[in-house]
Amino acid sequence: MILVDYPEKSQWADLLKRPVMDTEHLFDTVRDIIRAVRTEGDSAVLRYEAQFDKAQLETLEVTPQEFDEAEASTSQELKDAIRLAAQNIETFHAAQRFEPCKVETQPGVTCWQKAVPIEKVGLYIPGGTAPLFSTVLMLAVPARIAGCREIVLCTPPSPSGKVHPAVLVAARVAGVRRMFKAGGVQAIAAMAYGTESVPKVYKIFGPGNQYVTAAKQLVGLRDVAIDMPAGPSEVEVLADAKANPVFVASDLLSQAEHGVDSQAILVTTSKALQLAVHEEVERQLNRLSRKEIAARSLANSKLILVKDMDEAVEMTNEYAPEHLIIETEDYASLAGRIIHAGSVFLGPLTPESAGDYASGTNHTLPTNGYAKAYSGVCLDSFVRKMTLQEIRPEGLRRIGPAIELMAANEMLDGHKNAVTVRMAELEK
Repeated sequence: MILVDYPEKSQWADLLKRPVMDTEHLFDTVRDIIRAVRTEGDSAVLRYEAQFDKAQLETLEVTPQEFDEAEASTSQELKDAIRLAAQNIETFHAAQRFEPCKVETQPGVTCWQKAVPIEKVGLYIPGGTAPLFSTVLMLAVPARIAGCREIVLCTPPSPSGKVHPAVLVAARVAGVRRMFKAGGVQAIAAMAYGTESVPKVYKIFGPGNQYVTAAKQLVGLRDVAIDMPAGPSEVEVLADAKANPVFVASDLLSQAEHGVDSQAILVTTSKALQLAVHEEVERQLNRLSRKEIAARSLANSKLILVKDMDEAVEMTNEYAPEHLIIETEDYASLAGRIIHAGSVFLGPLTPESAGDYASGTNHTLPTNGYAKAYSGVCLDSFVRKMTLQEIRPEGLRRIGPAIELMAANEMLDGHKNAVTVRMAELEK
């Protein structure tokens, strides 16, 4: 990890840069795959599965028998943990249900909203270096609570043509009924446009590598909605002299093991803590099964010493981390000053791992500084808000003249006339 002491504000932009993930150079390759899936359907998806995932498949959809086999081969302890996490995720997201409220803006003019579930959603679960069954819960549970009529899940199979059993167990627990063995660009294209097997959806959710990110960007231009811009995962720990360096190091490493392009940052007011964490990271690194991945990630990671907590908070809001862990004595008051972060973890006993798995919050979050403008996935991500209004005679008399005047000044006579003919009718 890189140690940085008392950087000038003019240096912050360079200091806080993320590992670059330039997807534009992939667009030509990705377009070719999307075009093939769009025109050839299942046959193209099966061909790309053989090419990229080395899986020789005859059909794409996971069968009920495969779900049953996964259930039987997964330990009871893991199934219980998955169910606990699902229950907490459901409890937290169910509390986010929208409660409509009718508002009378003028006597006789009533306006309100209602939440309508997105009918068809597609969930992408990466395969890659780890089976992300936790992401199945994070996406499928709120989709089910929201009332999405059709939930389609795609995930890459192993070369043997199998999906990891824990992914299947999590899908069944979360309420997914249709699941397909498809990964990468071909999965995104299949959900965006539909094939003989995979239904077309209206919005696609889920993380992925740079090819998946590029595919989501392209199909999201005009054909289907996507959840948010995505990039490599990241964490910042904001700590003072009272923080436990063992805890801080473990938090940084838990992020670093995600992938070689992940980023972990410590911002602290204590030189002693900075040095202790540096030493502790090296000690804990050797214990990790994904040591090589974490070690490469740490090359993008920094331990930054600042002069006081005001500067630490300002730097944090500038960085806008995906995950922020506040390990300070006054963490509760500091949290109130954070305005840019995807998800915040407060106090020494609240690791990022809790939100990644089982506390109940969602771990699908904005990266790459997008926390300044985007929220993480929540129940609202799976619904649309529709406005409704009703105008009665008293209301039209009150606001009609203003509508006519405004429409006339915008030279939209048709708009004006739609009010004029109604007001004339009221005067009969």
